[in-house]
Amino acid sequence: MQHIHVQEEDQLKKLFDQEGVTHLEERIKIMAVFLQTEKHLSSAELIDLVCKNGMDLEPEFVIDTLKLMCRYGFAQQHAFDNGVFRYEHRHLGQHHDHMVCTKCKKIIEFQNDQIENLQVSVTATHGFHMLQHKMEIYGICSECLKKRMDFIPLMAARQGERLIIKNFTGGAGSRMRLMSMGLRVGDEVDIITNLNQGQLVIAVENKRLVMGRGLAEKIIVRSADISDD
Repeated sequence: MQHIHVQEEDQLKKLFDQEGVTHLEERIKIMAVFLQTEKHLSSAELIDLVCKNGMDLEPEFVIDTLKLMCRYGFAQQHAFDNGVFRYEHRHLGQHHDHMVCTKCKKIIEFQNDQIENLQVSVTATHGFHMLQHKMEIYGICSECLKKRMDFIPLMAARQGERLIIKNFTGGAGSRMRLMSMGLRVGDEVDIITNLNQGQLVIAVENKRLVMGRGLAEKIIVRSADISDD
């Protein structure tokens, strides 16, 4: 990998020099810092790393260099699900996809030949010529699952989860309100929207429901993937 990084730096130097990009020496140093980490960095995190490596450069200059690295194919930009742009190395001839933990935000890279071949087969079936693609799988990583209790309030569920209602807490008034909404113990619930603030949007069978966080706190759920046996 170190050999690849040296090769990338040499190519960037030649391309930037050829295209008349200014402040070449400083940009090469930024590239070196970027290649030293395997994380998916935000621009703010790269600026912080550059500073920690003893370089006194304007944040705008670091961001401009990052944009140039994307333009010339040395870095790749991802938005993932929270709208924050993150950047990773782009090594020619290599492709991978991502699994993103919606709880701790960990990003796991993976490569699967069967998935790649299936995508080629599916596009060919539709007479479609694929130029590029990406796969992002959102869920909960193994470390977060280990820390998680089997039973949680609906308020703590993550977007995209499918859960089973196991119990209602609170007084009789809350129970009656939930039942009037059509919710019953044993119902399967899909979390459509939960932004950790404001109302939740859920789906039960073919019906969408909107509820406040206080009410969602009184619904105890469990993952639909966990057996009661």
